Amino acid sequence: MTQRAWPAWARASEILDLLRLSGPIAISRLSWMLMGLTDAIVLGQVKGQEHELAFILNSWLPIGVTLGFGMGILLGVQVLTSELVGRGEEHLSGRIFRRGMGWAVLIGLAVSAIVYLVASPLFHLLFVELNPNENISASMTPEEFAAETALITQILSLSLLGFMMSTVCSYYLEALRRPLIVTITSYLGVGVNLIIDLALVLGWWGMPQMGGEGVAFATVGSRWAITLALIGFVIWLTPALKPSEPGPADEGKRQMTVGGGTAISNVAEWGGFNLTYTIAAFVTVAVNAIYGYSVQVMGFTFMFFLGIGTATSVRVAEHVGRGDFEGVKDASRLGVAATFVLGTFLAVLIYVFKDGVALLLVNSEASIDGTMLAPAIAAMLIYAALATTFDGLQATASMALRAQGIVWIPSAIHLVSFFVLMIPLCYVMAVDMGRGAQGMMEAITITLFIVGVLQWGLLEWKTARREVRHAV
Repeated sequence: MTQRAWPAWARASEILDLLRLSGPIAISRLSWMLMGLTDAIVLGQVKGQEHELAFILNSWLPIGVTLGFGMGILLGVQVLTSELVGRGEEHLSGRIFRRGMGWAVLIGLAVSAIVYLVASPLFHLLFVELNPNENISASMTPEEFAAETALITQILSLSLLGFMMSTVCSYYLEALRRPLIVTITSYLGVGVNLIIDLALVLGWWGMPQMGGEGVAFATVGSRWAITLALIGFVIWLTPALKPSEPGPADEGKRQMTVGGGTAISNVAEWGGFNLTYTIAAFVTVAVNAIYGYSVQVMGFTFMFFLGIGTATSVRVAEHVGRGDFEGVKDASRLGVAATFVLGTFLAVLIYVFKDGVALLLVNSEASIDGTMLAPAIAAMLIYAALATTFDGLQATASMALRAQGIVWIPSAIHLVSFFVLMIPLCYVMAVDMGRGAQGMMEAITITLFIVGVLQWGLLEWKTARREVRHAV
């Protein structure tokens, strides 16, 4: 009896290569959410500051949209550098880095100014003029909520230039298969963030307790520390500044196009999710906090999937660069399979330890307007466990598609799913139906299931068509 062979994408060598690349990237990306999670935990453990998280969460609406746009546009640095690596021409990659860094500086300066100027009118519009509920909290008016959120947004805008520059450095180092440098630097940034949190949120070392404003200053300080360190590593360890011959005439346009579709997707997903915080605040500040803490847990687990998705994108782009379209199929399918395995594992962990996670996030006595936060958060983590696998699936599949040059359809799926479906669904279920945080979590679970299945189906279809086309 003949033993059935494993599919090519499931070979041990392929799995080990994916793990070798995705592990450091995932650990590095975790630092992004670890900073936010640390901020939330510090605020949640200080009695009387529980409501400050609501200011932080809502302030990320314009910050998240601009970050998503910038990081999407700059993704071309990683894709084109990976293709050069696949052809054995990494010594020519300096031109890719320099072009990306030029864009990063221009985008960073522009979005910093825009966010700073629009913060006050934006949040006044959302929480004062459009907000259907004048009684969002017993301790503050909508006008006070809008003003404090705007102030924190303006502080955070000072970090945007650093975010853009460090993103180019991270993409470049990862494409050159040096993700460990990014990982180590990112966690040094987490340490800087924690130190500033302890000083400006908890009031250690004689510093004033500044609540949400202290968290914002911690984000600015840590981001610039990471940026400066990564620039130093790039100059020291890579061919970033070495002269290189001009690339193809359309290279700059292609670099922008690859990232352009991702930018649209990021704006849709990040903007959509950050707008859900606003919808939750329309109910009450307590609902905003419960929902926000629950999504923080989802965001933390999403970084594992982002590691798999980024590694899959790099591996797919390398195969594209070599003209190995069978390898493209195998790398894509391995990424999807790894996503399902990891998603199942993380979902079980979240569900089993939901009560402990809730108590890690907030003090057992923490409450807002009489609502105890810990048990309410634990109940919402059941939905986080259900949604997490499909959140990872949509990320891995869409990144594998973009690495093949399939940009606009994944972007359209994201745009429709997160704006046309998720935002209205959240409003109806949370506000109109009065289901509060539970309605919010139900709405995003439904959305992530739909977008995950659509992106996966598109990946299988497009990859199969590519295979047939090149076989003829």
